[in-house]
Amino acid sequence: MNVALVIIILFAAFALGIGLFARRGKKLSLEQWAVGGRGFGSLLTFLLMAGEAFSTFTFLGASGWTYSKGIPAFYILSYGCLAYVIGYWMLPAIWRYSKERNLVSFADYFASRYESRSIGVLVSIVAVFAMVSLLIIQLRGLGIIVSEMSYGTIPPAVAIWISAILMTVYMTVSGIHGSASIAVVKDVLILGLAIFLGLYLPLHYYGGIGAMFTRINEVHPELLRMPEHGFNLSWYNSTILLTSLGYYLYPHGFTAVYVARDAKALRRNVVMMPIYQVLIAFLFLVGFAAILTVHGLEGAQTDLALLRLVKQTFAPWFVGIVGGAGLLTALVPGSLIMLNASTTIARNIYREGFAPRATEQQVARVARIALPLFTLVVVYFTLVGGATFVTLAIFSSSLLTQLLPMLASSFLKRPFGTREAAFGGIVAGAIVLALVSWRGVTLASLFPGAPATLTSINPGLVALFANAVVFIAISAVQRAVRARMATSIEST
Repeated sequence: MNVALVIIILFAAFALGIGLFARRGKKLSLEQWAVGGRGFGSLLTFLLMAGEAFSTFTFLGASGWTYSKGIPAFYILSYGCLAYVIGYWMLPAIWRYSKERNLVSFADYFASRYESRSIGVLVSIVAVFAMVSLLIIQLRGLGIIVSEMSYGTIPPAVAIWISAILMTVYMTVSGIHGSASIAVVKDVLILGLAIFLGLYLPLHYYGGIGAMFTRINEVHPELLRMPEHGFNLSWYNSTILLTSLGYYLYPHGFTAVYVARDAKALRRNVVMMPIYQVLIAFLFLVGFAAILTVHGLEGAQTDLALLRLVKQTFAPWFVGIVGGAGLLTALVPGSLIMLNASTTIARNIYREGFAPRATEQQVARVARIALPLFTLVVVYFTLVGGATFVTLAIFSSSLLTQLLPMLASSFLKRPFGTREAAFGGIVAGAIVLALVSWRGVTLASLFPGAPATLTSINPGLVALFANAVVFIAISAVQRAVRARMATSIEST
């Protein structure tokens, strides 16, 4: 057994121990299990929100896309900062409303605001589908990290199974308290590693950051400029807009708002989050450093750029530390996704759809049963899938952003949208996404003579536009009909 593998195993055992220990002294009702009794202060709330944002998508996907695509990867750095501006005003309103009504799951908010159990079921289905893709990212990242950093001693499939079991155990026992405890260790470690790797690797291989970019510009100048087609400026801007609008519609990020002790904690965190986002820039530097030093990575393998560069640069003991940090980076958001999926299935699909008279204890029992079952399904798709982390993330974001018209309408004193409009809008958006994902329909194929500025727009934004048009149109028609009916009744 090599040194790197021993260190990774110690990290995994440490995470499991912390996750299980987090339950001590707590009687875990459904509210305590899912949202920590809404008693988390500024630090823990920040770490959970940061843990959701800084996942294997960021750790491996940011460097991998920089390695393969170059400048277009910078959208990953940009959209978060725009989203935090929105969150400063939006999150306290969500927290106040949710606290007053003791909401627990992601779909609870929409079901309550629209006073519709069917809306809760619909949102739950959309959320669960998206969370499958999001958890695939974390599990695949875990598999890649453990396999690569153990020098192939543990195959990716075995690592995925072990990691899924580990998360299932401590989340079933401790709930969100387990994730919060691990997040403290993970964030301190990843902060130091990201800065160190981002500064050291360009210096080690090129003599400095400026020299690195000079060398890349000589060999691969196309990676340092925005392409004219494909991932061009139009794609870049539309993707930033899409992902920033849908940033807080990730279920595990949305419900992280519930755990806060007060609205001030949320605003303080949102102000600090852009500083945390700067860490991504150091991972971009790792990706750029790998362009001329790591060879032969194509397709989904480009996500290995950071790991391969670390392996060929450092001693096995340091490789093990990076592998352990990557493991924790996947555990926190992965476990939050599992928790939110199981809570959503129990509260908003089981109770709202099939057992409206179920007690909180029964719902909590179903949630704990749903957690390993959901994870088992995702493990299957993880083992048979092949898309890159960024591709999966963009799909999930596009799907979840279809809930944006409903969310925007909910902030009005009386929501403008109706239940039927919400259904119609989501169906319209889902049809567009299905045509793009499974039928290969693109703006370029629909408008072959159109300029690249139009045809390169992110399809998820097109789906959101179709959704919003249908949502507004149906709502306006229904309101007009109801107003006429009310007028008719009064006149009689």
